[in-house]
Amino acid sequence: MQRIVKPKTQQGRRALEKKEPKIIENTKNTLFFKGGNTSNIVTQVLKEWHLLKKPYATMFSKKNTTRPFEDQSSVEFFTSKADSSLFMFGSHSKKRPNNIVIGRLFDGQVLDMVEFGVDKFISLHEIVGPKSATGIKPCLVFSGEFFEENDENKRIKNLLIDFFRGANAEKISLNGLEHVISVTAVSGQIYIRNYRVLKKKSGTRIPRVELEDMGPSLNLSIRRTRLASDDLFKRALKKAELAKAKKKKNISRDDLGNKLGRIHMSTQNFGKLQARKLKGLKRKPTKSADKDDLAENSSKKQKVDEEMSES
Repeated sequence: MQRIVKPKTQQGRRALEKKEPKIIENTKNTLFFKGGNTSNIVTQVLKEWHLLKKPYATMFSKKNTTRPFEDQSSVEFFTSKADSSLFMFGSHSKKRPNNIVIGRLFDGQVLDMVEFGVDKFISLHEIVGPKSATGIKPCLVFSGEFFEENDENKRIKNLLIDFFRGANAEKISLNGLEHVISVTAVSGQIYIRNYRVLKKKSGTRIPRVELEDMGPSLNLSIRRTRLASDDLFKRALKKAELAKAKKKKNISRDDLGNKLGRIHMSTQNFGKLQARKLKGLKRKPTKSADKDDLAENSSKKQKVDEEMSES
């Protein structure tokens, strides 16, 4: 039987409430940890990606004798302790040198895992130049037909997007766009590059945009994959009814994103419509009105004539 944890302090109660499921989830936190044996390259990869993903990242400095593809319970235990739903695990062995595993969890259990081999690594400290600010949401660029060849490659692309996308943002300022992550796949090889966005003068209001390499750079090869079944993946994508935006009636958007609305009005009486007082818009008198005016004018003239005769 699963042990029910009851908090004994207010701090513990708040910590458990923070880990509870929410209708609108927080930004995903990432755990970086390493196995019992690692190389300098793997350690540096973990440190630099932890630096880029701050403040939504946690790193364990101690070594942990775990193998994610043989036993997922240790990964689930560590991620639960760090309150993380994404992880990057690094290890090194003679059979699999410079090995990293990128994965994600759903409902406290491992959902997807992909194992990569680091064929080439260039540290950000080896590239001279300024770096982007910490905590900046990156712009992701995926290139290559490899990601569209089959369902497994599409799932790998989805996992990388989930891992690199950063904090949730409702609005994005173009002036704050400083970091670009480019992921290119060619025949099983994945090339990850990090660029800093430079906005230079162009003589117009629109600046000239250039990309400057800032590191780190990775050349990865896919080794093993452990992906969730279609039913489990579909259940992980399901949203709560309260989280879905309510559809507004008679409101739609066109292909350019313009908002269109339809309104319903009662029948209008154009005779009572207020318009500018122009001669061309004045109402012409009817025949009955003309007869009444003539009769009134003749009676007035007759009275004037009688008054003149009496005087």
